[in-house]
Amino acid sequence: MFITFLTDFGLEDDFVGTCHGVMKRIAPDAQIIDITHGIKPGRIMQGALVLANTLAYMPAGVHLAVVDPGVGGSRRPLVLQDAAGRHYVGPDNGLLLPAADRFGGVAAAYEIANPQYALERVSRTFHGRDLFSPAAAHLANGVSIAELGPPLAIDELVRLDVPQPEIAASSIHASVLAVDRFGNAALNVTREQLEDAAIVPGTRVEVVVNDQEYFAVAARTFGDARPGDLILYEDSYRNVAVAVARGSAAELLGVDEGSGILIRT
Repeated sequence: MFITFLTDFGLEDDFVGTCHGVMKRIAPDAQIIDITHGIKPGRIMQGALVLANTLAYMPAGVHLAVVDPGVGGSRRPLVLQDAAGRHYVGPDNGLLLPAADRFGGVAAAYEIANPQYALERVSRTFHGRDLFSPAAAHLANGVSIAELGPPLAIDELVRLDVPQPEIAASSIHASVLAVDRFGNAALNVTREQLEDAAIVPGTRVEVVVNDQEYFAVAARTFGDARPGDLILYEDSYRNVAVAVARGSAAELLGVDEGSGILIRT
């Protein structure tokens, strides 16, 4: 059985290794695939998008994700099953649902509340180790999802408010969904929506951020641009992104997750 693992823990501390140890003690035969532990701290939207984008390339199994700024508060620890039979473990803060929606939506939801499937001592600040990792490992061992706790109403699960772009004949008001380590800024825009605004490869556009204007070109690849050029392109997950060839668009434009960008011809 496979367990995929995504967090904002980073690799400088012992958090990831400790969670691996907890899972392997419970399910020694499970294969753990680390998707990433480089989600920016507390960035639920970034974690949700990365999880949703990558699971199509992962084997079906148990998908453990922990980006949990509300740990120790009122948010619930969850285990979900989607329509394709995959299991998801993590906090009820919207992190898991975009991925589950890619596989037919949530078919069942339970709160992790049975102490039999948690560590003996559950800290207030490290549920990744004490609740989520044990739950994922027990699921990998074949424990039924219903054994972990009481059922939850699917329509009461927390959902993220993913912003929608405003598209006009020759302009798009977009939002930055995430910024990767290269400074590329993924937008809430698809290639088809660019085309609806008459923006196709080769089109020169204005990019406006905080009343500052920049010139960019719609491109297919980085090879279509000179070093330092600002470009719009379709990334590997079919989001339109803003990038600087051999540079950082986030640094140039001063944008981060949630920033607004106006694109106009």
